[in-house]
Amino acid sequence: MKITRSSDWRDALPFEVPVLAAEAVPGEPTRCVSCPAGSEPLERTELWAVKHRHPNNHAGFVRYYCAEHSPKTPPPPAPSVASPGRARGAAPKARPERTVAPRRPGPSLDVVRAMCPDCFVEVSAAGVCGMCGRQVV
Repeated sequence: MKITRSSDWRDALPFEVPVLAAEAVPGEPTRCVSCPAGSEPLERTELWAVKHRHPNNHAGFVRYYCAEHSPKTPPPPAPSVASPGRARGAAPKARPERTVAPRRPGPSLDVVRAMCPDCFVEVSAAGVCGMCGRQVV
């Protein structure tokens, strides 16, 4: 049996980008993961939800941070139309041709093997049938 994960609100969050927790998922007040355990829960309008990557779960995991502990992430790179190293319309650099090694012929599978005339099974390399013990030449 294969178990698949279901879709939920966390799928809409981008990885490593702080999103206001009230916009991501409304709910009850909760605590910042970096604040001490005895601290008071904060309203979701004061918390940031950040989806982090996880090595074993491709969906990642979400943690809540207060404004003081919110991870500082660099802004996403601006989309570029053309790469800075190439002029618009210029042809890309030619890659060297790759050569493929010729295939070696493998062992032929159309080999006629010795068969026992009584049992109709293939006999061993010694020429003896494994079922009846008959010597096949």
